[in-house]
Amino acid sequence: MTIELFKPDPEASLNRALTAWLCRIAGLALFGMGLFYWVRLIGIFDGPLWRFDLMPVWWRFAAPTLAVLYPIAGIGLWMVTSWGTVIWVLLTLVEALMHFGFPHRFGAELLAVGLNAGGLALLAMLRLVAFVEARRKARSN
Repeated sequence: MTIELFKPDPEASLNRALTAWLCRIAGLALFGMGLFYWVRLIGIFDGPLWRFDLMPVWWRFAAPTLAVLYPIAGIGLWMVTSWGTVIWVLLTLVEALMHFGFPHRFGAELLAVGLNAGGLALLAMLRLVAFVEARRKARSN
């Protein structure tokens, strides 16, 4: 005879597993984007925006910021921490401001902002489902 302190809930564990998988996949993608920005800052490739000293002033502010925020968000999401999500939101807001607020300077990069916003929307839906299920369970007890 075993004593169980709590009964495992398959719905909650599925939601937890999906949230962890989403965070891990997004964490890898964000870490990869961070490496992309570091390669861009170091100047491994030739081109006007591929070396820090050849970048316009506005990219000199944006590129190091993104080069730092992307890997930090990736590490935080890989560890499935709340601060990783906060950094991801901050990163998405910075990129949205760059590409939608100043498209003549940074270009209208819809794909990067759209993927970040889509991933955050998926994460928000999973967290909302977990919150609703926890409230439903608390009311039934």
